[in-house]
Order: sequence, then structure tokens, then C-alpha cells
Amino acid sequence: MFDGWVLRFADGYTRRANSISPLYPAGRGAGAETSMDVIEKIRHCERIYAENRLPTIFKITPGVHPAHLDRVLEERGYSLADTCCVLTLHWEQLPEPEPAAVTIDEGDGSEWMAHFCAISGVTDRDTQILTRMLANMKARKGFISLSHEGQVVACGLGVLEGDYIGLYNIVTAPSYRNQGFGKQLILNLLRWGQEHGARHSYLQVVCSNAPALRLYGKLGYTETYRYWYRVKENLNIG
Repeated sequence: MFDGWVLRFADGYTRRANSISPLYPAGRGAGAETSMDVIEKIRHCERIYAENRLPTIFKITPGVHPAHLDRVLEERGYSLADTCCVLTLHWEQLPEPEPAAVTIDEGDGSEWMAHFCAISGVTDRDTQILTRMLANMKARKGFISLSHEGQVVACGLGVLEGDYIGLYNIVTAPSYRNQGFGKQLILNLLRWGQEHGARHSYLQVVCSNAPALRLYGKLGYTETYRYWYRVKENLNIG
């Protein structure tokens, strides 16, 4: 936490895990006895991310502090990237998933990780980073894999938080898309969440991903809000 802004670092794996979330008003967090000028704060963050050999990335949500931060970043040369939709689902009774070869691992997810990385093309370096990130996540997790004719064709991750289940890393192998595997994967994951007390779900998807939005819409997800990233490459990275 730096003067109300949350700074995240994960060795460059995903923008979300390596970005600044301006969640709170100034004057909160370590070393924040007095609020700083917004330009000074931005420069400070740029120095920190440059020292970590990372671009400076701000996650801009409807509730950022200060409210005009997006305009300030644009004026400083930050580019707009990855507008994302946050979708939510609330249910009283879930549809029954069709019979499918599904496994849900509540352990360390090592076997799931191998399948997920193979399907999504994650590099060996990023596999190690993702493994560490998931190991540090204390919430209850369900690593789901769906197989067809003995081959894993879809993967996903469910994270339980109270009566919510968050869905992450939902992926279907390219040659098996648009065949209903993603829908069945999600229904089984939601069923697992419901068995552990969940009655609501959320997920995040890039707004330009029309096939994913169609799938989630058919399942009953609706858009709650949008966010995007402002990105500035640090010239002294190299």
C-alpha cells in the first residue's frame, strides 16, 4: 500500500497481478501521513516499477482515487489497454450439467497446471510464477479439468470467497471450442461452488472476447462494471 494505492508485483505475469490499483483516498498506507500530489505519486510508482524491470500499469475502475486519474495518465502518455468486463451471476437453482468426464482437484493443482499451461501456451517461466501465485492464495480452490475421449480439453479454476465463487483461467483447447465443453466445465465448477456454500459467481473477461461473452450470457452472467489498464513502458527496462 502506498498512499492509498495498492501496488502488485508478480514478475510480469499478467497485467492484473503487476498493476497499481488506486482504491483508496490519499493519506492511507505505509508512509502516508500526508497525501501527495497525484503527479508525484505517479512518478514514484514509475520509479518503483522501473526498479523491478516492469512497465507501469494502472488498473482503472469506476471507483479510482482520484476520480480524474485516467485523464492524468492519458496526458502523461499512458496507453489504453485491455478493457475488461466484470460479470456476475446470482442463482437459486443451477441447471444440471450434462454427464462429462470432470475432475476437481482441491489440492495443489499440479496436474491441472500441466494441462492448463499446455492448452493456454503458458511459458515455463510463467508456469513457475503462476504456481507460486496460486500456492500463496489461501482461499479454498477447485482446479477443474474436463476430458473428452481421454484427453483434457478444458480447464478452469474456482476460488471460494464467502458465498461467492470466482472463476479464473477458463480455457478450452482451440480445436474443441464451440462444442459445449466450456459450458459444461463452468456448470460443473459452479455446482462444486454451490456444494461449498456459494450462491453467487463473478468472473472477468476482455470485452472484445465476443465468444466468451456469448457463453457467459447464456449461463446467465450479466455485466456489473468495466475496467481497463493504462500502461507506460519504462524506457530504462532492459
